[in-house]
Amino acid sequence: METDGPVDGTTRSGTVVPDQSGTGDHYGDAAGAAGDGAALLDELRQAIGRYVVLPSPEALTAVTLWVAASHIQPALQHAPRLAVVGPTKGCGKSRLLDVLHETVHQPMMTVNTSPAVVFRVIGKNPPTLLVDEADTIFGPKAGEKEDLRGLLNAGHQRNRPAWRISGPEHKPTAFPTFAMAALAGIGDLPDTIMDRAIVIRMQKRKPGERIVPFRSRYSVPELNALRTRLAAWLTPLRGTASALVPRMPVEDRAADTWEPLVIVADLAGGHWPTSARAACLAMTRNEVVQDEQTTLKTRLLRDIRRAFEQSGDPEALRTQDLLAALLQDAEAPWAEYGTKGLNAYHLANMLRDFAISPANHRFEQGRQAKAYARNQFVDAWARYCPEPASAPPEPSHEVAPTRPALGRPPAPPSGTLPVGMPGGTTGPQRSR
Repeated sequence: METDGPVDGTTRSGTVVPDQSGTGDHYGDAAGAAGDGAALLDELRQAIGRYVVLPSPEALTAVTLWVAASHIQPALQHAPRLAVVGPTKGCGKSRLLDVLHETVHQPMMTVNTSPAVVFRVIGKNPPTLLVDEADTIFGPKAGEKEDLRGLLNAGHQRNRPAWRISGPEHKPTAFPTFAMAALAGIGDLPDTIMDRAIVIRMQKRKPGERIVPFRSRYSVPELNALRTRLAAWLTPLRGTASALVPRMPVEDRAADTWEPLVIVADLAGGHWPTSARAACLAMTRNEVVQDEQTTLKTRLLRDIRRAFEQSGDPEALRTQDLLAALLQDAEAPWAEYGTKGLNAYHLANMLRDFAISPANHRFEQGRQAKAYARNQFVDAWARYCPEPASAPPEPSHEVAPTRPALGRPPAPPSGTLPVGMPGGTTGPQRSR
């Protein structure tokens, strides 16, 4: 594993070495003690947890550190995104953005904001972008929001400006894009965002899970007071934070994304360095599992399509016949899936996300059996594993003879002279 130097908190490294001690480098113990940073983060964590039910304690820790990291943005090399996603409405995504709006540094909601405004607002001390309904920005019909999409993709790393023609003289102008951003939406966001984000997978609250209603008259003053204290603690430490290279339990882009959060944890001291690294490990591993599951489900759709094709594309396949076809493929992972191979329960569970489920189907001689109808898969096949587009047929070089219109001589080929009979003259012939 190559590095730019020893990873000991004195030089920046190209890769990340896991923290063997589990606690990291407590660069900021003195600063944390002076500003009581650990206690302040504890208060912030409790406040966020009162208004929103996060999917795990690690997610609550991550959101707390992300809020605090927004107050040292000018000191950061990377601006991590916070991807707040959920499968349906009513999972608390917008409520979390409400809480973030009252606690992060210089919040800027971008639901109805012109991209030109955002470009001009971002500067040396950038705002924290909060984007609700982010799935509409990246959808197939969001062409008018192309500039905002580009800004959100580029702004994860410092020194990635967007060039635009600006001013009365129409000069090329570089607009900074570097800014932390929280994006809330239904379903996963594009890989370019998810790969640069701390992903919070929201869920609906269970009956026993209680929260405090978010009301402006008492919620906003409480959260704003925490924001003021965070700024008072962290703003003087921006110079210190810019020089820190914390030991990270992950590598590559995950380390770039989580580093600002770990820096804040190390500045705070107490239990936060350990908690931050534990949350980093747990949540990045969870996303690896999510990616693997997504890839595996796409493979399943492709293999099911092949099973239908090999069976002659029937209207439906019995569950047992479909499983047999999948298990017979020696190159597929289905024979080793789970403890005893893919079964009917596994199959139904993996296809549920695509709104595909087995049902009773009548086969020959009136017999019924649980089966999967082919028409259930058509939409999923088109979306997740479309067939490669077939090349259009090459144009034939042979010219088909055309019958001239009655009473008119045939037109000569373009770019050539009329050719007469051998040994004869050229030119138009006298009509009889």
